[in-house]
Amino acid sequence: MIQIIQAKLSYKLVGLCFQVHNELGRFCREKQYSDLLETLLLEYNIRFHKEVFIDNETRSNKPDYIIEDTIIIDLKAKRVITKEDYYQMQRYLKNSNIQLGIIVNFRDSFLKPKRVINTSFNHS
Repeated sequence: MIQIIQAKLSYKLVGLCFQVHNELGRFCREKQYSDLLETLLLEYNIRFHKEVFIDNETRSNKPDYIIEDTIIIDLKAKRVITKEDYYQMQRYLKNSNIQLGIIVNFRDSFLKPKRVINTSFNHS
C-alpha cells in the first residue's frame, strides 16, 4: 500500500486550487491566483507563510506558500511546467527540509497539480 504524504492537508489544498481554477479560469496572472488562494487559506484557517526566503544567505528560494510548515506550494500560470520548475521545487524542499511540494499550473485546461517529494528529507 502506498502512503500518501500529508494526505488530508494535501487533498484539502488541491481542492482549494481547483476552487481557484474554477472561479478564475485559465488566463489570469499568477498574482490573481495567489490572492484568491490566500483568501481561501485564511477562510479555512489554514496556517501559511507567503513568499518567505528559505535561503537567507543568497536571498533566493522564495516559494509562493509554505503551508503549516509541512507542504510547499508553488503557483504557475504558464503554458507548460518544465524540468526547471521541478528542480526549483526540489531546491525549496531541500533548503527548508520539507517533505512535500505541490506545483500548480493554473494555465492547464484540466488542472493537474504535481506532487514533488523531497528525496533528501530528514525526519529529525
